[in-house]
Amino acid sequence: TIRSRIIDHGLACFRSVTLGKKFHWNPLPRSTTSNIMLIRHGITAFVALLSLSLIIFLLHLYNPSNASATGLIDSFSANGVHPCPDQLEWLKPLDLTYPIRYAQRDIVVKPTSGVRRLSLTKVAAPLFPNFQTIDLTDTSKTQLRNCKEPLFLDVPQFPKDVDASHISIGISTTIQRLEDSIPSLLRWLKNTHAKLYVIIIENDKMPEGAKEAFHPAEPKRIADVQKRMRDSGIDVTIVQPLTKHDYFSQRYFSLVRVMYNHRDPKTQWLALADDDTFFLSMSSLIDTLSAFNTSQPHYVGALSEDWWSVTRYGLMAFGGAGVFLSLPLAEAIDAKYDDCQERSHTSAGDIRLRECIYWNTQTKLTPLRALHQVDIDQDLSGLYESGRPILSLHHWKGRGPDGKGYPLPTMHLVADVCGGTCFLQRWQFGKDMVLTNGFSVATYPKGHLKEMDVDKMEETWGQPTVVEGSFNHGTDHSLGPTRPKLKLGEEKVQYLLLDSAVTESGVRQTYFRSGAEGELDTVLDLHWVDRAEAVVPG
Repeated sequence: TIRSRIIDHGLACFRSVTLGKKFHWNPLPRSTTSNIMLIRHGITAFVALLSLSLIIFLLHLYNPSNASATGLIDSFSANGVHPCPDQLEWLKPLDLTYPIRYAQRDIVVKPTSGVRRLSLTKVAAPLFPNFQTIDLTDTSKTQLRNCKEPLFLDVPQFPKDVDASHISIGISTTIQRLEDSIPSLLRWLKNTHAKLYVIIIENDKMPEGAKEAFHPAEPKRIADVQKRMRDSGIDVTIVQPLTKHDYFSQRYFSLVRVMYNHRDPKTQWLALADDDTFFLSMSSLIDTLSAFNTSQPHYVGALSEDWWSVTRYGLMAFGGAGVFLSLPLAEAIDAKYDDCQERSHTSAGDIRLRECIYWNTQTKLTPLRALHQVDIDQDLSGLYESGRPILSLHHWKGRGPDGKGYPLPTMHLVADVCGGTCFLQRWQFGKDMVLTNGFSVATYPKGHLKEMDVDKMEETWGQPTVVEGSFNHGTDHSLGPTRPKLKLGEEKVQYLLLDSAVTESGVRQTYFRSGAEGELDTVLDLHWVDRAEAVVPG
């Protein structure tokens, strides 16, 4: 019949559109031409609409960065995650002055194979809804009017378990500083199987006339700290100095002998660090070191960012950034250990190490720019917001605005959700907003972002010491290329991380900017949610 033929032709048309095959229309009797033409146009329109819907669905499915979450709100709500919460209890402990300007957003993270971390990843959609004024002086309950559905972001896949059993790390410090450093050590050492060796003293302050160079720590306190760290997932061995006459530089250098004597068949690298050295991603560090042939001697580290320090102390691995010795080089140092201890008279441990290597081997420094000594001061936003790969940061406890430093253990919490390489990763949202994950949200109100070379590092830090007669600007060798500092509040509006906390389903970040005279303070909340924890259908 005509009806059955129309259905057959319609199905064939649909198959031709969806499968890309050529469609042939078999002529019908002329008496039915007018009616058939109308029906054909209807079928064509229907198939076109269906195909368009399919394309939109596929784009939605395979472009998570810009996808909305319309059908997922119920699933989020079931897990305590809602795009428009009516309780903001996490703001209460932050000692804010109300009323404030406020906006918030949930971000669902999807670790994805093949996704790489770029210097700047662009997302066309805005990150936050419009600001709303809220007052939580008397209650944490509020009614948010401006909300956006959760944002989906693809991030590079990262290993849940890290095996760094081939790396031994040595630190020389005081018992109190070690205890104070446990929270930061847990962020990057916990359950990695790396071995940590710590030479401990009570303090360096000795009564006048004392024969020893230090006051030894109490054995019971050492045992208590060691047990606490081991119970927390850090494979640590705490030892007393090898000799009671050793000063700091000698104790630092002696870490090579301590670690070499404790090596096992897996050991490939001996690393030296300070108690305020922070490695952002142990998996990235392992990947970087894997490029070296560890059957050969290697001396790996970073120069100081400050050219004056390099010209004064030499081409060496500066200790706070992390120093890495392959086992063959450690063996050569251990063989000359006594001679190097006696011959060197420097007060700096990393210089003593460099001297021993250069006096007795042909091995020279292999610099890694992703390791950072951080011999710059004041506002370090330029470094943190650079988008460049960073393996280590040093001096984070005391260098920064007003000498307060940066709370790296708190900033780094988001790595639990999106991986170590996601920490300090940059995203641009819309035309003028950049998120540096765990550090800041910045907007550029005068269009500077469009004109800016974002691959150049903003020179926000203090003026480095000038080396007379040198053509090096001061940090060109380490942080270049750079660009001039922008005027805060005019060319750049910056919201710095105020707090970060683990939630049932992820990590919540709070960014803050103090209002100018007559303006309200501004608070931005981002709730990073693991896709698995969000119970996303499909």
